[in-house]
Amino acid sequence: MVYAFDTLGYAKRLRDAGVTLPEAEAEAHAEAARNFVMAELVTRNDLDVAITSVRSDLAARHRDLEASVAAVRHDLELSVAAVRHDLDGSVTSLREEMAGIRRDFRAALDNMGLRLTVRLGAMFGVCVAVLAAIIKL
Repeated sequence: MVYAFDTLGYAKRLRDAGVTLPEAEAEAHAEAARNFVMAELVTRNDLDVAITSVRSDLAARHRDLEASVAAVRHDLELSVAAVRHDLDGSVTSLREEMAGIRRDFRAALDNMGLRLTVRLGAMFGVCVAVLAAIIKL
């Protein structure tokens, strides 16, 4: 970028400040300042371009990050759904197994009750027979 630099004004300012340089040296200083110092200066336009570039880069990275977060969220939702499905299957399986255990337990209790009833009936029959025998004696 081209900058307006008043070399004559620079040389005059050196002379007015009391720097005792020949005119040619003052102008050489001014030329050196223009060629080396002014070339390194940043303008507002340069800063605006850099800021626009950084903003554009940040916006692109933000979009990429949002896309990554959305993908991770989607994968996580799929994983949670799979875990829920597995848990539902496990709960159903456990309920069926518990129902089977209850049926088996009730059947065993019914069987024991029947066997106890038969034994008690047999004992009662033996007792009646013993009493009848005692009464006849």
